[in-house]
Amino acid sequence: MSGDRMKAVVYQKKGVFALEERPVPTLRDPGDALVRVTLASICSSDLHIKHGSVPRARPGVIVGHELVGVVEKVGEAVRSFRTGDRVAVNVETFCGSCFFCQRGFVNNCTDAQGGWALGCRIDGGQAEYVRVPFAEHGLNHIPDEVTDEQALFTGDILATGYWGARIGEIQAGDTVLVLGAGPTGLCAMACARLYRPARIIAADLSQERLALAQRMGVADVVVNPLHQNVAQAARSLTQGRGADVVMEAAGGVDTFQTAWQAARPNGTVCIIALYEQAQSLPLPEMYGKNLTFKTGGVDASDCGRILELIRQGKLDATPLITHRFPLERAMEAYALFEQRAQGVMKIALFPSPGN
Repeated sequence: MSGDRMKAVVYQKKGVFALEERPVPTLRDPGDALVRVTLASICSSDLHIKHGSVPRARPGVIVGHELVGVVEKVGEAVRSFRTGDRVAVNVETFCGSCFFCQRGFVNNCTDAQGGWALGCRIDGGQAEYVRVPFAEHGLNHIPDEVTDEQALFTGDILATGYWGARIGEIQAGDTVLVLGAGPTGLCAMACARLYRPARIIAADLSQERLALAQRMGVADVVVNPLHQNVAQAARSLTQGRGADVVMEAAGGVDTFQTAWQAARPNGTVCIIALYEQAQSLPLPEMYGKNLTFKTGGVDASDCGRILELIRQGKLDATPLITHRFPLERAMEAYALFEQRAQGVMKIALFPSPGN
C-alpha cells in the first residue's frame, strides 16, 4: 500500500478485468470490519462475472470473494473481532436477522448488502484491503493451528461443498455421484466423505482431475464420460438402481441431464454448479422417478464448523492450490486460469512484495 492507495483487480466491463489502484476502503457502518488481505484466490465465479453471466455484478467493482486476512479495524458494533485477529472471510454477507437469515438461508439475505455481494455488488478481496459488512457474521476466527492456505477456501468452495453434502441428506452407506472434479466438485467429495457413504463416484472429462480426486482420497471410483456412460456406471455399482445422491458441480452442456439420469428413483439431485445457459427440465422423461431437486447458491453459514474440521485434519483442500502469484501479477494469473494451462486448479494471490 502506498499512502491510502492499494492495488485491486477490477471488473471494468463485460470481458475486461484489470489491475487498478484504488483507495483503501474505510468503515461505513458500525458492523463493518476492515481486513488486510493476506491471501486470496481466483474462482470460476469470477470468470462468470467477466463473461457477463452474473447480471447483478456491478461494473467497476473490485472482484474476489475467497480470502483470508488480518483484522485492521472494526466498527463500534463489532464485538467478536479485534485488530490483529486472523480471519476467514465468508463469500456471503448477511444481516443475521431477516426472515431468511433466521432460517439459515443466508444466500437470500434481504439486506441490500446481503447474499453474494462481496466481489460482485460491493468491493471484494482481490485487493490489499477489503471492507466486510456484517463482520459478526461474515468473519470467522482462524484457529492458531490452521495456516492461511488451509483456511483459504473456507468461505466459498469448501462452504459450497459442505452445503451441498448437507442438503443432499447423505446417509451412511449411500452411493454419491459428483459430476465435476474441479475445485468445487473436489470439495463436495471431501465433505460428502464426512457422512460415511459406501462410495463416492467422481465424473470428469479430465484424467488429471480424476487422478487428483484419487490422490486426495475423496473418490472411490472415477468415470470419464469420454470413455464410459456415467449413468450406466452408477447403476452398475448399485444393483441397477443409480446413485442415491447426485451433486452436479460441473455446469457443463449435458451435465444437468446426466445428473437426473444417473440418480436412482426417489433419489436426490443437488445442483451446486453455476450455469451460463438455461437448462431444460424434461418432465415427461423423468416422470415416475420421483426425484428431489435442490438448487441454488450456497448458504455459507457453516464456516466455523468447517474451520474446526480443518483443524482436526478431517478436511484438507490445500492440494487444490497449484499456483501462487503476487497480486501485482494477477492478470497473468487470470490468463493462466482462464486457459486452464499448466494443470491449474486454484491460484493463490498473495500481497505484492513490499506491501
